[in-house]
Amino acid sequence: METKHNFSTSGDGKTVGIVSYFTIIGWLIAYFAMHKDNKTELGSYQLRQTLLFAIVSTVLGWGLSILLTILIVSTGIGSLGIIATIVQIGLFVLWIIGLIGAINGQKKPIPLIGEKAQTLFPSI
Repeated sequence: METKHNFSTSGDGKTVGIVSYFTIIGWLIAYFAMHKDNKTELGSYQLRQTLLFAIVSTVLGWGLSILLTILIVSTGIGSLGIIATIVQIGLFVLWIIGLIGAINGQKKPIPLIGEKAQTLFPSI
């Protein structure tokens, strides 16, 4: 018995793009339930971009946590944690830029990583 889920999308990939910006679960839903059988150029563009953004955010988060923990423990300077806050604010701003592009139905690259995502994940 096969269960078929029909998600109502506008067909232009805009909904796929918007959903993909909300955590990795949103990305998985956007890809497997909404995009895989109804591929659009805009949907593919946004999925590639959000996938690279999620990877970069995760790597930066883990890397900064490890590095700053080592620096804070070794130097005793607790104010180094401000570096992580600045990076997180920067990532949040980039996320907002990408989300606004998806809401507007635009293929607008996220600064620093948007164009690279298109070449790294051409099969999406």
